[in-house]
Amino acid sequence: GLERGSEHPVATAILAEARRRRLEVPEVAGFQVTAGGGVEGDLDGEHFLIGSPRFLEMRGLRTEAVPALETLAREGKTAVLVSTPQRILGLVAVADTPRHRAREAIARLRALGIAEVVMLTGDQPGVAQRIAEGLGVDTWQAGLLPEEKVAAVRNLKARGTVAMVGDGINDAPALAAASLGVAMGAAGTDVALESADVALMSDDLLQLPFLIALGQQTLRTIRANIVFALVAKAVVLALIVPGWLTLWLAVAGDMGTSLLVTLYGMRLLRAA
Repeated sequence: GLERGSEHPVATAILAEARRRRLEVPEVAGFQVTAGGGVEGDLDGEHFLIGSPRFLEMRGLRTEAVPALETLAREGKTAVLVSTPQRILGLVAVADTPRHRAREAIARLRALGIAEVVMLTGDQPGVAQRIAEGLGVDTWQAGLLPEEKVAAVRNLKARGTVAMVGDGINDAPALAAASLGVAMGAAGTDVALESADVALMSDDLLQLPFLIALGQQTLRTIRANIVFALVAKAVVLALIVPGWLTLWLAVAGDMGTSLLVTLYGMRLLRAA
């Protein structure tokens, strides 16, 4: 029942499996979320916690006493521990899978000139390494809390422009800190959507390279229009001064320039 109040993808997966098994999902009182850690609340008068090993260690519980954690880490699985404030009761193992067509999206980003693709995740290193190797990202950082993702984004910004893509509540601060925050709208949480500059309203990651390509084409169009307009006005001015061009022809030329700039800019509608 604790996972009902969480918007984390792992919580969604656990709830989906519980419903598939037709398990009862009870109501929980005093629900609280620790970003990047876990959730807690009261059920039948007793306090329960669900979250990462790091989250429970912060509450004074010894997770090294759970032998399955090392095995799951080697298998590249995420362990979600269930406990009371006094002892660990059990765990749930979840295997992350890359988003559909993620590798293709990364390849297209590289073709557009994106210099570096970095994966920032709160998952364990074993999980992160398995997914990163499958996707072909340049570097990865694992086990990050929300504030650590922000620090990583700021370090990357010191080297250039950074676009951050995320969908969860743990990604929201990093989305706000990036040069460009992109939220995966269909799967994204409300907090992530509010923190981002752009929301992709589907789970199709191929929309990301399309967005970048459209942005690049827009900048090229803007620059071309500015250069054309300035050159055209300079030519008209040069012809007016010696009297080679009448005022009415100059006005017509100015209007023609504006019309051509508008028509050239409308080419972007075909790309969209």
